[in-house]
Amino acid sequence: MDLSRKIPTVLSAEELKDKAFHRASKITVTGTNALDGKKKTVLAKVTAVGDIMVDTLDRYVNTFPRMEKEEDFFPELVDIVVGLDQYKKSLGAINWASGRVERLKNEALRNIRRSKDPRVIESVRSGFYGRVSSIIGQVSADLEFLGGARDKFRMLPSVSPDVPTLVVAGFPNVGKSRIVAELSTAEPEIAPYPFTTKGIVIGHVKDGWKDYQIIDTPGLLDRPLEDRNAIERQAIVALKYLSDVLLFVLDPSESCGYPMEKQESLLESVREGFDGVPLIVAESKSDLRKTGSGNICFSSETGENVDVVLAAVLHELGKIPYGEGTS
Repeated sequence: MDLSRKIPTVLSAEELKDKAFHRASKITVTGTNALDGKKKTVLAKVTAVGDIMVDTLDRYVNTFPRMEKEEDFFPELVDIVVGLDQYKKSLGAINWASGRVERLKNEALRNIRRSKDPRVIESVRSGFYGRVSSIIGQVSADLEFLGGARDKFRMLPSVSPDVPTLVVAGFPNVGKSRIVAELSTAEPEIAPYPFTTKGIVIGHVKDGWKDYQIIDTPGLLDRPLEDRNAIERQAIVALKYLSDVLLFVLDPSESCGYPMEKQESLLESVREGFDGVPLIVAESKSDLRKTGSGNICFSSETGENVDVVLAAVLHELGKIPYGEGTS
């Protein structure tokens, strides 16, 4: 999901007014006489100013992603990144401004067409310019907010909530990123995310024509959920909407620096937090130690059972209708 791919650069209120008025200032239309030329020129100027402002504002409203449903990955993500209430408010304000400018433009055009007095025509133009300037000024903070939102969206990695997704969990250094790299068809992308202490790792795994997502989230699902702050807990809710299958990696060798007791406690915490999400438990570093617990044991170092982990992952992901992820 590339949130900024279609969103144009958001102009400030002053930049938008300068753009519209500067283009209008260059317009001159020849008429059959002085009055006709004046009227046609002013009509063209008012039309240009109104259309530029309305088209620009409408482009923002139409290209910023909409909130189709509240309980979804994207609304939760937007709430974490920029604040969902302000996001909706600002888009609503921009939509209001567009409609208001359109109505003022049409009103001004009617009054200009009816008039035969050059002073009245000029007065209508001047009044229109002033009123639309005031309207754009009223949404100045909303334009600034959306400009900042776009910039923040540009920092997010491309994640599709519609593609079946595997999320990898476990303590640091247990081998999560290594198995993501082993399962992925290409070098996994490491990208920043607003709710992780490090960049998340995004890989892709193919099964025939299907391309699934694999996500490792350093700094998020690597310590007990009860230890989270409010933003992190909210982030886990967002991540839950994205998770079709969970892979929890244990390190029985404890070379990761965490005893199995703590690792198993985290496993139960994640299991409870992602209730209903299919869970695969795998033990890494099988070349160092195996517990005999019945979990899949693998070693990224030797390659042992990496294919078994892949088969288990593809089996679970294959149960999800393609193009109908958890979103």
